[in-house]
Amino acid sequence: MSELTRIPAPDGVAPAAAYTHVVMGTGRFVAISGQIALDEEGKLVGEADPAAQAHQVFENLRRCLAAAGATFDDVVKLTFFVTDMAYMPAVRAARAAHIPDDRLPAASAVQVAALVRPEFLMEIEAYAVIGE
Repeated sequence: MSELTRIPAPDGVAPAAAYTHVVMGTGRFVAISGQIALDEEGKLVGEADPAAQAHQVFENLRRCLAAAGATFDDVVKLTFFVTDMAYMPAVRAARAAHIPDDRLPAASAVQVAALVRPEFLMEIEAYAVIGE
């Protein structure tokens, strides 16, 4: 695991409630492609259910991180793509199940017109830094 430094409120920047403004670390960079709510057989999990989709997406992220030898502790940045900002509470709840508030990564949330298929409500990508 890399030693990460988190700066939640840089001088002159308003503190963030649900993310960390700056996360730094040294080691190997890991990029995880945007994950959607498909199970291991490629079937949609949680049609029209943002909480179920968010749970599956974070499980997929966990598995992808593990494949790289990483955990959520190594994540420095998450990007949330949602088709409706009303889904963000479900995303935050799923994130909270995997990442404690004192280890929040940098984050961006973007509402998009559509994802690769209309039944997907969200896609989440991650960047991590792991020790050498």
